[in-house]
Amino acid sequence: MGAIVNCAAYRSGKKLGPVEFDAIAGVLADPGSFVWLGLHEPDLALLRKVQQAFGLHDLAVEDALDAHQRPKLETYGDSVFVVLNTAQLVGEEVVMGETHLFVGPNYVVSVRHGASSTYAPVRERCESDPQGLANGPGYVLYALMDFVVDHYLPIVNRLEDNFEALEQDIFRDEFDRAAIERLYQVKHQVLRLRNAVYPVEDICSQLIRLHEELVPKELRAYFRDIEDHASRIVRTLDVVREMLTTAVQVNLALVTVGQNEVVKRLAGWGAILAVPTVIFSLYGMNFSFMPELKLHYAYPVVIGITATACTWLWRKLHRAGWI
Repeated sequence: MGAIVNCAAYRSGKKLGPVEFDAIAGVLADPGSFVWLGLHEPDLALLRKVQQAFGLHDLAVEDALDAHQRPKLETYGDSVFVVLNTAQLVGEEVVMGETHLFVGPNYVVSVRHGASSTYAPVRERCESDPQGLANGPGYVLYALMDFVVDHYLPIVNRLEDNFEALEQDIFRDEFDRAAIERLYQVKHQVLRLRNAVYPVEDICSQLIRLHEELVPKELRAYFRDIEDHASRIVRTLDVVREMLTTAVQVNLALVTVGQNEVVKRLAGWGAILAVPTVIFSLYGMNFSFMPELKLHYAYPVVIGITATACTWLWRKLHRAGWI
């Protein structure tokens, strides 16, 4: 059973030792003890064996096998089934995974799928805190959820850094398709991460209010702490998302302003060129009776008037900011 990462028994905040899978039933029958079984991408056959050993609900086992669930908490009798989305950075891409937690009065079964860090540090942390571990499976549930939520924060910080790096390319009065595409990629990652974090607040609230048998009074402050961390991460992601949206709008506004400036300049020069165009077009007419054609100084006078009119119009447009 290579999918079994670790399996151990605990009593009164102390580790009794590792437990073979076939011996789990004996530990579960021992009052005051509980089993913590860790699985990584198990197949259906193993999940069915785990279901029989712990008495897990069919729907929860089906969800754990499918591994395409939204974060949620389901109650089945005296046990709960918690789904959490995990996240890891692979290069500049946020890769999502899932953790499914079956928690009962005398057991914790954690099932990891996809991108997720090993929970060995969580097990070590719990075993080094006998006072907390004495609270039973509820403390293990807290430690696992806290570990998952704590791993969101570095990813949020990286997304903020990526946005700041893009700002110099975005806040320009020209359209940069590559910068806009990278901006939308960051926004997509922000939304995916927010969808993973946001339900954690509701999960913690339900655990505190509705599951006193698993979350005793001593542990409520711990779950409120997770709820607070998740809330702050969600607020940060909302700010980043708003900044991303505003950045796109500002970039488009700057591009529009720049285009308007170009149009104004073209219109100004068009007005200036219209003066000689009108005057010289008159001389292209095949009229026989045009008095100025017979005057000796008619040509330089017309040229002077044209130049004066163009200069006057240029100065007016220049002062108006059109040229």
